[in-house]
This record gives sequence, C-alpha cells and structure tokens, in this order.
Amino acid sequence: MCSAVLSRLRSTARLGRVRDLLADRVVLVSGGTAGVGAAVVRSALAHGARVAFSGRRTDVGTALEAELRASGHDVLYVEADVADPMQARASVERTATHFGRVDSVCISAGLTSRGSLLDTTPELFDQHMAVNLRGPFFVLQAAVRDMVRRGAPGTIVCIGSISARGGQPYLAPYVAAKAGLAGLTKNAAHAHRFDRIRINTLDIGWTETEGEAVTQKQFHDAPDDWAEQAAARQPMGTLGRPEEIADAVVFLLSPRSGVVTGSVIEWDQQVVGGQD
Repeated sequence: MCSAVLSRLRSTARLGRVRDLLADRVVLVSGGTAGVGAAVVRSALAHGARVAFSGRRTDVGTALEAELRASGHDVLYVEADVADPMQARASVERTATHFGRVDSVCISAGLTSRGSLLDTTPELFDQHMAVNLRGPFFVLQAAVRDMVRRGAPGTIVCIGSISARGGQPYLAPYVAAKAGLAGLTKNAAHAHRFDRIRINTLDIGWTETEGEAVTQKQFHDAPDDWAEQAAARQPMGTLGRPEEIADAVVFLLSPRSGVVTGSVIEWDQQVVGGQD
C-alpha cells in the first residue's frame, strides 16, 4: 500500500511540474533576460504559463524572446529599465495590454556593484536604491493596482538576498536596498492580504550566474575557475543554481504554496545566526 501511494504521488508531481503549477497564468518576470530571472522565465513556461519578461538590454531580450517563441512558447519581451519608475510601471501595463491581465510577478532585476560604508558615493547609493528597491516598489505597485482593479487574486515573489541580514562590508548600499525590499514585502503583503494577493521574498545566497562571473572578475580579480574554487568551500559543495531558485519561485507563485504571504524566506546553505 505504501509503495502504491508513493508511486501515485511521484506521478502526480511529474504531471504537476509539466502542466499544472502555473497553467493558464500570465507571469511577468522583471529582470528576466539573464541569470536567475531568465531561469524563472524558462521554469514558468515549463509549468504552463504565458510569460512576459523585462530587461534593459534589447539585444539579449529579443534574442531570448526569439529562441523561446521558436520553441512554441507564448512569450513577450518588454524593454524596460526598472531604475526609471515610469518604465517599471510600463512593463506591467505592457504585459496586461498584451495578455489581458497579470496574474503573477517575479521581481528579479538587481545591481550588485560594490561599495563599503566608507567609500560609497551618493551616486552609487542612488543607483542601488533605484534598481534594488525603487524599481521593485513601482513594479509591485503597478501589478497590485492591476489585480485590485480587476478584483482578482495574485502572487508576487521578489528576489532578495541573504546579505540583507547583515552582509559583507563591501556590499553596504546593496544590503541597505535589499533590507528595504524585505520590509516592503511585509508591508505590501499585510496591506493586500484581504485582496488575496500573496507577496513573498526569496533571500538567495551566492549563486553562479553569468552576471556573478563578471562581478567576481571586475571587483575581486577572480581567476577563471573562481566558481569551482568557491563551490569547494561551500557546505554542500556547490554554489546556488539559477534553475533551482527558479523552481522555488514557481512554487511560491503557484497555488501549491497555499496561503503563505509576507514571508522572507532564506534560500541558502549558510545559516544566519549559526556560530562555529
């Protein structure tokens, strides 16, 4: 009996992964042209969603759009720089115009340039606030407005950072912005819980992406095998993988995550508060 039940559960899980989690939903991925955002785009499509994704690099966005459409997916690239509040809002409006509505949003656009408390300039600070906090605020605002106007439920997941819990000295403006994003998540989730709009943040740890490779070389003079060296020092022997993060995001965007809202979830192998 036990083996038969397990077999049915595995079969259901496989079907759910391919067809059920985001079936018939319209998903916008802000910052979806590369890295974690692009992985969320692919995962959402695999789970049955129609997907719009935004980004400021037109060549990268249009190339990804063409690739995904050639594979038969219903997808739209929206050129937008979330540092501009008007463009952040417009990315939601363009998605709603094209697909008729927005059911779910993943906000993944991010800036990780370095700066400590002592050497961060006002210009660098403002850049981090614009991309990592102000942009998400106005994407969130526009998405929630659309949902409230239609009287429809919705789900939103912000990509935060484990560094928001304190972080490294060279990430001062980044930490400040991501900590603000965690507060925004709770405030917005509380304000719109009776609208049945669920809003959560996934605080991710060190993740291997093409953008992180550029950052490591630019700011830390990292060798070509930096990722292998870094992975060997991690408890699980690997850095975070965008596709694994994407699956967690899809779960939180889907009805399978139940009633959870206002949560800031740590997705990392380091335990905040743990001591050796």
